[in-house]
Amino acid sequence: MDFDSANKSCSFCGFQGTSETRFAGGLGAMMCVDCLEFYHHKFSSPERLETISRPPWDKMSDTEILAKLPLIADTATQVNGFLGEWVQMARERNLSWAEIGQALGVSRQAAWERFAGSKVRKNSSTA
Repeated sequence: MDFDSANKSCSFCGFQGTSETRFAGGLGAMMCVDCLEFYHHKFSSPERLETISRPPWDKMSDTEILAKLPLIADTATQVNGFLGEWVQMARERNLSWAEIGQALGVSRQAAWERFAGSKVRKNSSTA
């Protein structure tokens, strides 16, 4: 798996990591230290939590909404890459395409078609 933080970005603010960046996260979503501190502060007391009554996009202009679209697309790419790495790990553990497909809610064939051409190294004929 790719542990290089320079290849990751914060799923909350879009900050692009560097080799020195530390991210918290899992399942493909990453959070930079600034966002971690911000949300920790917001969620650390009921009074502060009450200040989050509406989603932030409700107050955004059209220009701000459009500016966020590439960041959301980058996050989707990052999560999809993480999924591919996990499928690769599953194949390296000799889990079958049928098992992977079942876990993803798709057929064995659909899982194989989506992931066999990526970095998955195991024999694709394994059922």
